[in-house]
Amino acid sequence: MLMALAALGAGPTLWHGTAFAQAAPLYGDFRGASLGENANLNGALAFPAGHAFNTDITKVAVDPASASILKSIGLTANLRPDFGSGTWDGGPIGIPYVVVSGTQAKVSIRFTAYGNESDPGPYPVPRTAPVEGGSNSAGDRHVIVIDRDNQRLYELYRAFQQADGTWNADCGAVFALDSMTTRPRGKPGWTSADAAGLPILPGLIRYEEASKGAGGIRHALRFTVSKTRKAYVPPATHWASSNVSTALPPMGARFRLKASFVIPATFSNEAKAILTALKTHGMVVADHGSNYCLSGAPDPRWNNSRLISELRTVKGSHFEVLQMTGLVKG
Repeated sequence: MLMALAALGAGPTLWHGTAFAQAAPLYGDFRGASLGENANLNGALAFPAGHAFNTDITKVAVDPASASILKSIGLTANLRPDFGSGTWDGGPIGIPYVVVSGTQAKVSIRFTAYGNESDPGPYPVPRTAPVEGGSNSAGDRHVIVIDRDNQRLYELYRAFQQADGTWNADCGAVFALDSMTTRPRGKPGWTSADAAGLPILPGLIRYEEASKGAGGIRHALRFTVSKTRKAYVPPATHWASSNVSTALPPMGARFRLKASFVIPATFSNEAKAILTALKTHGMVVADHGSNYCLSGAPDPRWNNSRLISELRTVKGSHFEVLQMTGLVKG
């Protein structure tokens, strides 16, 4: 069932030429998204309003292990954006995505590592689909495709296009954007294109939202840490560590920027939106990487230097780890 919340005073927009009253945000309804690479989603958010990614966490209790987990990551470690404008080493800065229509031809996917934990193809991945880091990247090479008409999200990890237009990938996952049962074929313990078994797209910071300023981002954010424990917190479904130390965060752990942190009035709209979202929706441990690196989509409108300088004023000590309800231990 499609979940859309009507907003008073919202102006009209179009679905394939048909006027309708725009909801802000549109939960689990991508039919109004624009087509193309890093296209405007026009207010669409993944999954229904009640999904964990979309839930306000301002009143959630702090976990008893919060202090030890924050100390293990580093109390003086800085928040940083792992996205921006321009290119780095020949690829876009951030994790790109592409929006396609329901008529996009589907192609075969050959899974080369985690096929037993992948959703089988075919996937509607166009030849022109952007690859994280660029076509020559030796990194994670995520490929993300949104089928706006069928409300489906397709994500690949370590994806390589073949001469015939098919793709090889280590892992792939398909998510239902309009359902609380987000990955119908998935199982507890399975990975996805992300180490935590989570979808990537719902946690990406996009300029479309951030440019609106405080309150413009209404979903949890994706971030990385260098070390995790052998455990996960739902809706994550997978751990990626053999370390059982309770001082380390499990995959899926949610962090919240403390209410006492004062966001400077001089900050850019983009920084205000990000930091406000960290207070209201938090950020989720999704993968291994540099500590406190926030994930986002590339966009030529990001001001890299200003965003870096503003976010780096936020340190590990400014966060708290929320109660890890449903923790699954390895």
